[in-house]
Amino acid sequence: MTQQASRWRVGAAGVAVLGLTLTACGGAKVGDSASGSGGSGGSGKCGTFNLAVNPWVGYEADAAVVGYVAKHELGCTVEKKDLKAEIGWQGFETGEVDAILENWGHEDLKKKYITEQKTAVDLGPTGNKGIIGWYLPPWLVKKYPDITDWRNLNKYASRFKTSESGSKGQLLDGDPSYQTNDAALVKNLNLNFKVVYAGSETALIQAFRNAEKNKKWVIGYFYEPQWFLSEVPLVKVDLPKHTPGCDADPAKVACDYPVFDLDKIVSAKFAKSGSPAYDLVKNFRWTNDDQNTVARYIALDKMSPEAAAKKWVEANPGKVKAWLK
Repeated sequence: MTQQASRWRVGAAGVAVLGLTLTACGGAKVGDSASGSGGSGGSGKCGTFNLAVNPWVGYEADAAVVGYVAKHELGCTVEKKDLKAEIGWQGFETGEVDAILENWGHEDLKKKYITEQKTAVDLGPTGNKGIIGWYLPPWLVKKYPDITDWRNLNKYASRFKTSESGSKGQLLDGDPSYQTNDAALVKNLNLNFKVVYAGSETALIQAFRNAEKNKKWVIGYFYEPQWFLSEVPLVKVDLPKHTPGCDADPAKVACDYPVFDLDKIVSAKFAKSGSPAYDLVKNFRWTNDDQNTVARYIALDKMSPEAAAKKWVEANPGKVKAWLK
């Protein structure tokens, strides 16, 4: 959903300056108001709560629930801003972004914005455990059990070939903005594969869904928490074990991704603002199952984020109460 230590390495060629041509994943720009989030609940001592939303449905679930509680319990005007992962950090200094609810490592960004610029503050874990890796559809593992060992992948590389990968096997990644070590892993493990981007989380999920249904050869980047794994229980490839420091140099990575303790990052200005939304973000903790439940409401049941959040909040009053202490 790096290195990493992070879920996503920015793959886009350049990063536009915040507030100018910065395009959000949904087509908005930093500084634009979000639709369907703020409005009637706003004003009062909370005021406006600017919430970055990164382009994967698990994060959308985080934002849906925190935004819902902020609006309905604290009277905040919640402005959701659809932004690529790194872009949100740039908004801390200007006040255009108050909080990032699901950070996957990003030690480089922490150093830049927390340690050096002091425009951001780490508010601790969300409670979610993040896992990244290479995954296979269940039918393929059942038929070829040894394929989950990375050392056997070259034996099957030709079966994964596509028009996009040419003479090599295709390793399917998601959104180009996701941080990934996959190109370096392919090179450093001497694998006859080429990284090809599906373009989005939705496209990646559909590729795996089709692979399982129609017995297609697909291997790709995937992650947990992720509601889709309850529909198609993808099987993780065993890459070389991750050890501390094995991914310190992104160009030389030859090990698996670490397990991430996902955390929350807020702007230093927001931390000093006295906003009750700050305490909400600070206290916000839930589990992978919680997130997957809300994500499934949004992605599979086609509920609006507001309706999905309302359903979860009403079913979990004890957890919400703990966030509001």
